[in-house]
Amino acid sequence: MASTSSKTTDVWTGRRVDMAEFGRRIAARKVELGLPDPPRNSGEQRTASKRALLKAIEEAGGKW
Repeated sequence: MASTSSKTTDVWTGRRVDMAEFGRRIAARKVELGLPDPPRNSGEQRTASKRALLKAIEEAGGKW
């Protein structure tokens, strides 16, 4: 089903944002400011079902 809200014929006159470019600019700005990447979640509080799901993803060759 096609989106009914996004059409090339929209009369939107506001600024359009390219999300890929926006992400690149944010990453570059973080490097420029010397901001570190936040640490990943340690996973100490994960439920057994979540641990099982992540293990199954890993065994199937996925990377979460």
